[in-house]
Amino acid sequence: MKSSPLEKVRSYVQRYQPDLEPILFEEPLETSEVAAHALGVEIGQIAKSILFRADDKYALFVAAGDVRIHSKRVKAALGTGKTKMASPEEVETVTGFRVGAVCPFALEVEVPIFVDRSLQRFSHIYTAAGIAESLLPVTYEALLQMTGAEEIDAASAE
Repeated sequence: MKSSPLEKVRSYVQRYQPDLEPILFEEPLETSEVAAHALGVEIGQIAKSILFRADDKYALFVAAGDVRIHSKRVKAALGTGKTKMASPEEVETVTGFRVGAVCPFALEVEVPIFVDRSLQRFSHIYTAAGIAESLLPVTYEALLQMTGAEEIDAASAE
């Protein structure tokens, strides 16, 4: 039997930080703003994970909730083709998570992961934990370790 997205995230996290647990909420956290309000933190502390595609290549970009990921940076990271955000169906197929609940690790398909340095300014950040009603509190260093990501400046202005 396939485990739930939340259980998949829990199981993955246990390998790195056995005492780390997702925070669960009664209602779905539809946006970074709603999630930040629910936790009483800055919008930037809510990490958004966005899947981009160039031709048949995918990559996941993780950035602070208050920044915009620049398409030129995405294109530079992916290297080829016209880049665009993946469709909701592609997101679920590649990550194993629905849009709005994409956890930046424990992905269904291995893809390059890029973590934007915009998240470094916070002692703790919150990623989705597989379902829209959950968030996972992590440090920037723990996020890098769990994702095996490359650090980039995807949100910097050009």
